[in-house]
Amino acid sequence: MFWTVTFNPAVDYVVRLDRLVTGAVNRCSGEEIFFGGKGINVSCVLAELGVRSVALGFCAGFTGRAIEEGVRAMGVETDLVRLKSGSSRINVKIRGQAETEINGQGPDISEEAIGELLVKLDRIAPGDTLILAGSVPATLPENIYERILAGLSGRRIRFVADASGKQLLSLLRHRPFLVKPNDIELGELFGAVPQTDEEVARLAGRLQEMGAENVLVSMAERGALLLDGQGQIHRCGVCRGELVNSVGAGDSMLAGVLAGLERGGWDYALRLGTACGGATAFSGGLGKRELIDKLMEQLS
Repeated sequence: MFWTVTFNPAVDYVVRLDRLVTGAVNRCSGEEIFFGGKGINVSCVLAELGVRSVALGFCAGFTGRAIEEGVRAMGVETDLVRLKSGSSRINVKIRGQAETEINGQGPDISEEAIGELLVKLDRIAPGDTLILAGSVPATLPENIYERILAGLSGRRIRFVADASGKQLLSLLRHRPFLVKPNDIELGELFGAVPQTDEEVARLAGRLQEMGAENVLVSMAERGALLLDGQGQIHRCGVCRGELVNSVGAGDSMLAGVLAGLERGGWDYALRLGTACGGATAFSGGLGKRELIDKLMEQLS
């Protein structure tokens, strides 16, 4: 069983413009609504691949109810803590000549609500996988990830961290099964700018020395590299298609890799992750199974 945590889920309101003019009234040529947040994105793509997960986190107000209903309609089981005040955030994504994003802040999260989440996390059984994805919002303590992992210590739970910077470094002592920085984030951790596969693999190896078992590095148009726990390097290029969306592609790749490991080894998992990331990048929202399968054919 997979479990995802999304502290600050959102309604993503996507508007399409031929041209954005500041200080003027702009008429959109199209609009869409999506429900997301990094952990929820992972859960939704897992569901698209026929893999069950439970989405945990917080929600509030009418937007929180919409998120719950929308995510459940996508086949994901939710067990969100409903906050007593505030509203879950709305993010505005403007897609025109360039992508512009305006992300909401989200509701305040009380210590009582944090306690409720920790109780829900007790449902996780030995052998399950917990995915912690995204930055910690200002309304939560900076050490919330570590509090979660401390409470689950010794339970034989496999956990995955999709974080960056100091947050990622602080989690390495808990020996994550998998971490997923991109190549820029990986370089920033060590004051480097990796240009080649060898340089990326070397820095990924440093994360392993610090506690990570497996390291997945996404590299945009260069594809992805994975360094497994046995020191083997796995490499996959990119899919062919028209880039129309950058939101959720990394989350989709992570979901594909985890689903792929349920069915095969690292090479297959990396191909499936690449296909899932590509399907999202080539779609208005998260990638669907039909396109994922077509992109897998490109990579076989």
